[in-house]
Amino acid sequence: MTPLSIQLYTLRDVINADFPAVLRRVAEIGYKGVEFAGLHGIVPAEIAAILSETGLEVSSSHVGIPTRETIAKLADTEKTLGNTRLVAGFGPDQFKTLDECKRSAEKFQTAAQLAAEEGLTFAIHNHWWEFQTVDGHHVYDYVLESAPDALCELDIYWVAYAGASPAEVIAKHKSRLPLLHIKDGSLEKDTAMTAVGRGKVDIKAAIGAADPEVLKWLIVELDSCDTDMWEAVAQSYTYLTQNRLAAGNK
Repeated sequence: MTPLSIQLYTLRDVINADFPAVLRRVAEIGYKGVEFAGLHGIVPAEIAAILSETGLEVSSSHVGIPTRETIAKLADTEKTLGNTRLVAGFGPDQFKTLDECKRSAEKFQTAAQLAAEEGLTFAIHNHWWEFQTVDGHHVYDYVLESAPDALCELDIYWVAYAGASPAEVIAKHKSRLPLLHIKDGSLEKDTAMTAVGRGKVDIKAAIGAADPEVLKWLIVELDSCDTDMWEAVAQSYTYLTQNRLAAGNK
């Protein structure tokens, strides 16, 4: 089974108070890995020591889009953490017109090439706005076609929120999908997310559509939640592991 990670953006409200304690609690729940969204002022070597202590691996890191000016520092940080996978995305304004989609795709392609030079990979993270049509082109497909060296970290909630089928999108692009963001909720506008397994996203179909030879990590992420976030994080872990959809440490 695919190992289970958590995007630490989920726990952003408690990380600044005690980042090491958050990492230790994530490990205690049973998650095998973490996906970083910044190090919150702690040096990479210190974070790496805590990862070693807890047995946590780094599934990936969300970063600013890699450029020629930033790639060396990014690579140094991620190699210290033991990570090989960089992830980034853009906001809705970067996909409003076909020209903007083309420029975004060019930046993704450059990022993938720069990452490869450092022995890293680069994956595109989506939201709902990539699943609309601009000037007769389906944005997500157009961007992937225009950035052939970039991989994908598909966020299944935002695919479903946009009215598309996560399973169908995954099946179509499975050769480029080493990472899946697993989240759940009502799929209604301006509503919080739920623990995985308690919303309307067909989690089992989405995971089942992936290529197990390509898929490396499932990553829980909750942008928001009306219940206690730690409780939702634990419930998500339990749902995915007990249903044998992901592998944890407990």
